[in-house]
Amino acid sequence: MTANLPVRVEPLVFAGRVELRFGNAFPAVLVVDRDALPRLLNAIAEGQVALDASSGRKGGEVG
Repeated sequence: MTANLPVRVEPLVFAGRVELRFGNAFPAVLVVDRDALPRLLNAIAEGQVALDASSGRKGGEVG
């Protein structure tokens, strides 16, 4: 995934899930259960903290 990759989010309220679509013509799709969203968010945050620490950046900086 790169910074310019289109990402679309579709809440599937009837199923208690969120669908994330990465790309346009033939998107990769990730469907996440409501109960798993915090786990996914924590994993992404941990990855960002690790990358920021290894590059000397602070969280939230872009560039």
